[in-house]
Amino acid sequence: MGSKNKGRTMIEVGADGVAVITIINPPVNSLSLDVLQSLKESYDEALQRDDVKAIVVTGAKGKFSGGFDISAFGGIQKGKVQPKSGYISVEVLTDTIEAARKPSVAAIDGLALGGGLEVAMVCHARISTPTAQLGLPELQLGLIPGFGGTQRLPRLVGLAKSLEMMLTSKAVKGEEALQLGLVDAVVSSQELVNTARRWALDILARRKPWVASLYKTDKIESLGEARQILNFARAQTRQRAPNLKHPLVCIDIIEEGIVNGPKPALMKEVEAFGRLLKSDTSKSLIHIFFSQRGTSKVPGITDRGLVPRRVNKVGILGGGLMGSGIATALILSNYSVILKEVNEKFLDAGIGRVKANLQSRVKKGLMTQEKFEKTISLLRGVLDFESFRDVDMVIEAVIENVSLKQQIFADLEKYCPPHCILASNTSTIDLNLIGKRTTSQDRIIGAHFFSPAHVMPLLEIVRTEHTSSQVIVDLLDVGKKIKKTPIVVGNCTGFAVNRVFFPYTQAGLFLVERGTDVYRIDRVITKFGMPMGPFRLADLVGFGVAIATGTQFVQNFPERTYKSMLIPIMQEDKRAGESTGKGFYLYDNKHKASPDLELKMYIEKARSISGVSVDPKFVKLSEKDIVEMIFFPVVNEACRVFAEGIVVKAADLDIAAVMGMGFPAYRGGLMFWADSLGSKYIYSRLEEWSNLYGGFFKPCAFLAERAAKGAPLSEPVEMAKSRL
Repeated sequence: MGSKNKGRTMIEVGADGVAVITIINPPVNSLSLDVLQSLKESYDEALQRDDVKAIVVTGAKGKFSGGFDISAFGGIQKGKVQPKSGYISVEVLTDTIEAARKPSVAAIDGLALGGGLEVAMVCHARISTPTAQLGLPELQLGLIPGFGGTQRLPRLVGLAKSLEMMLTSKAVKGEEALQLGLVDAVVSSQELVNTARRWALDILARRKPWVASLYKTDKIESLGEARQILNFARAQTRQRAPNLKHPLVCIDIIEEGIVNGPKPALMKEVEAFGRLLKSDTSKSLIHIFFSQRGTSKVPGITDRGLVPRRVNKVGILGGGLMGSGIATALILSNYSVILKEVNEKFLDAGIGRVKANLQSRVKKGLMTQEKFEKTISLLRGVLDFESFRDVDMVIEAVIENVSLKQQIFADLEKYCPPHCILASNTSTIDLNLIGKRTTSQDRIIGAHFFSPAHVMPLLEIVRTEHTSSQVIVDLLDVGKKIKKTPIVVGNCTGFAVNRVFFPYTQAGLFLVERGTDVYRIDRVITKFGMPMGPFRLADLVGFGVAIATGTQFVQNFPERTYKSMLIPIMQEDKRAGESTGKGFYLYDNKHKASPDLELKMYIEKARSISGVSVDPKFVKLSEKDIVEMIFFPVVNEACRVFAEGIVVKAADLDIAAVMGMGFPAYRGGLMFWADSLGSKYIYSRLEEWSNLYGGFFKPCAFLAERAAKGAPLSEPVEMAKSRL
């Protein structure tokens, strides 16, 4: 998140004898090596000057510092740059700032994250604004704090709170930071620097305490109690993230400081940081970090200087789970919403769902009752199109029925103003088909949310060859305002996410019919890092949706579909997933899933229809083979989507997989993970299975071509006939 310009610090000495050192590295004043070096030089100057009595450290333009410049990590991970920053930080922060004979105070506004907070913590006091955000989010990148955070944060806020902040990457705002002891006072932005100046002079005059946070002990528990807290944190971490090692490393380094003292622990922290930076987990998570920020840059669209038009009022058609979720997301971001349904009963149910979504936030303490009332007042229910005459955007969220959607879009064209964006939340149907009866092809766009729409972070923006660039820019802006990560994709059956992941369940059905246990498949896939396996997911989505989307896939890609009758047979027997209490699992009234012995009967019936018998090889399939047979067909379909230009960048597919389907971020997303295994290996496995079991596994031409060259799958497609 750094700048291409050289970062620096600036020193100004006032008549009161206080030197104000300002970090300057837009946009978030990140701590590059240049900044750290300049910070040391400014400090050395302040310490040597006789007219300087005390020091204040702050950041330019209302941002203290967003942390170390993550863009520098790429060179270190590839071995092109030596990771000197950790040792420099110990020298600058501990030996220069914290050990200085002149007191320093951090004046914190905006962001003080990662290395930014670590700089603040070496100062002898911290003054903050109420809205400042303070945190150590390094674990989100597969790292641990590397500038002394593992040692200083526990000594300022206590062991339990510091573990929570580091292990969950949770930032706190100024007021909470004051209660915790992380900051010493909270003042307005206007008073911030002057208050910090006075505080620094008060420390010098011993009217305020002169505290080196590295050596504070009053917040640290006794050794026995501390070990209990640390062991509890380890147990929770192993349960929550069994595949991740870096949170345990973080806990170990914290314990090192408590047992053997903070100074030796600082060097252990630096060594661990450097080691973790070169780990696969960190490489994967840093890839996801940059990929997520790159999704809103669409070549030929967002680089044309178009300014998003203001969207004030949004109409939503359909108050089911998706429509009510979309309405919730919009009103939470202060959009005025009109929800249309076909009758009073459905309308009341839709508005009830929105209220329930908001009340859930009130119960969790995320929203006050007053805020609830204000938010729900932005929603209005209607039964006709009259109120749609002044809407800026409409999102259709009715059932997946082509003729119904065609009729709706024809009606929308009559009632909505000419500038209104006409969006569909369809998950599979071709948008050209939906807009067939209109003359407004240029403003028809897909706004595909994921369920539950007010929670899931991804928004798939689907454009046709007719959709105007302005409409895409407008919807990208709305996506950003409702806190979604957008990916812009081309128009095809299933678009990017559903099309790529359709083979996920099909591959599972293929294995089950040949003898692999349903519940073992789900356990293995969950162990790999998915939130749920293919069969638990099928239950959650519901068999009706699975069959409807499956039909679209079968019709459009018959040559590579694995046809199993297992789900239709179960649905005939009124087993349709979690909503009916029975699917692949049995569900109690709290939606807890448990295996069902009756399932064998349905599997036997499906086998007899498919003409497939149990193969001993599949009964004892290894975990590695299960993972590969489930995911390599998914990778194969992703390669087709990339080759066809449905997505512009492979990194967009990684974000689609992580945010749309729960693929583990610490594996870097689908294409990144595939490249870690190699195109040759994936091709050879699919080719082997294709020869044995048929077209479902047949590697696509793109994969074959990349494997022949030994090229990464994520390498940009040359001369792609892009749908974008």
